[in-house]
Amino acid sequence: MVSIVHLIGVVLTVALLLTLSWLAGRRVKDAHSFTTGGKSGSWMVCGALLGTLAGGQSTIGTAQLAFCYGVSAWWFTIGAGLGSLVLGLLYAGPLRRSGCTTLLEVVSHEYGRKAETVGSILFLIGIFISIMSQVLSSSAMIGSLFGIPTLWASIIGAVLIMLMVLHGGIRSAGVGGIVKLVLLYLCSLVAGIVVWHVAGGLTGLRDGVASVYHSPTLTDLNGLTDIESIHHRYAHPFARGVFKDLGGCLSLMLGVVCTQSYAQCIWSAASTTKARRGALLCSLFMPIIGAACTLVGIYMRGHYVTADELAALQSAGETLPQGIRVIENSAQAFPAFIIHHLPAWLGGLMLGTLLINILGCGSGLSLGAATILVRDVFSNLGRRTASRLSQLAQTRLSIVGILAAAVIATLVFHSTFINDLGFLSLGLRAVAILLPLCFALWMPGRFRADRVLLSMPVGVAAMLLANFSSLPGGAVYYGLGASLLVILTGRKVRG
Repeated sequence: MVSIVHLIGVVLTVALLLTLSWLAGRRVKDAHSFTTGGKSGSWMVCGALLGTLAGGQSTIGTAQLAFCYGVSAWWFTIGAGLGSLVLGLLYAGPLRRSGCTTLLEVVSHEYGRKAETVGSILFLIGIFISIMSQVLSSSAMIGSLFGIPTLWASIIGAVLIMLMVLHGGIRSAGVGGIVKLVLLYLCSLVAGIVVWHVAGGLTGLRDGVASVYHSPTLTDLNGLTDIESIHHRYAHPFARGVFKDLGGCLSLMLGVVCTQSYAQCIWSAASTTKARRGALLCSLFMPIIGAACTLVGIYMRGHYVTADELAALQSAGETLPQGIRVIENSAQAFPAFIIHHLPAWLGGLMLGTLLINILGCGSGLSLGAATILVRDVFSNLGRRTASRLSQLAQTRLSIVGILAAAVIATLVFHSTFINDLGFLSLGLRAVAILLPLCFALWMPGRFRADRVLLSMPVGVAAMLLANFSSLPGGAVYYGLGASLLVILTGRKVRG
């Protein structure tokens, strides 16, 4: 059970980060410093990147996937780390030299305002889905901690996200990200070390997972057949298939490269060197955090069953083995570990860190979406601002509107898997602008603007069709393939 010590730890940790965000925001004087900062050092860049990357999916989602599939869950944070690495090594220089403040502005310079507007709308859909997943994650955490209804939990989560970024913009996200970097890293290491010690290493984790599948009912329910299939699923790096797991890793890489929130972290740096170093630091931290969350998920699989699994056992006339507990669903693996297997004071700190983790990710994504909405959509529709201050006001109002819409959406899609929303979001972002962005940066003047414009909705439509038709392989491949084919039909012949 959640104790008063847990709740005090959560409240104090969240209050700490909100205070730091507010103090950082006092330095914001105009729209430029709100959205891009302009003088951030390497650690500030790393903090802002980590604050957006290490959200509910990287922690709670990774533990959830490890609970079901073992070490293959690690690919999510490996992909995020590789994406940060690619962003720093290949894109930091060209993006900063472009003189732009949004990714779609880079596309606009090469292919015109229509491409920017269409790409912005498609891109916003992808980011909004990810924001919605963060509101869903925060709602689940707040609801489980305080026992309040989904509506109020969603509203509180959205308000906390709003407070984190509304006052300080990218500086707020960066300072909060540095604090979260320290807290999250320490908490992840503690969780991983505790699991390793209590379980007795890899052998203990393997034996624990095998013991929970003593029942034929549980084995059949999870699509397993014998002890070999159990060991294969939880110890194999490609438990869901090489194409699927590597495709998920690639989706994370592409999503990082093509997301406005991460690009803003690069633009916020004082120099290209500091931007690159910040991205490389982030690429080192992400896989380590993911490894710890993976260990927690595997450990919890050996000691817990879900409510649905318990119901299946009871229907078959079976009972739980001694020492096995029940969680509502696999998404609660990490929070349940913290509550039941760590001291209350440490558990409160870690629960607060996880909640901050989710809120920080939502704040970074909300800032990126608002920046695109104001600079790439509103301005192209004729609503140009008269001053930087009015643009700052529009950005802040956009953040409020985006989060209000996200709360409404979470009530409609509250039963949807958070990870499914995340993969869809990352794929949509990549398909919408990856190829136009790359060709604009490295192959300017080679392709017709009308074909590039057409490739955006065609690629997104192909991806959505593949996703909802359950075609083999990752849906992102179909989207990128369709987009590339359309662009290549418009290749200019050089005389």
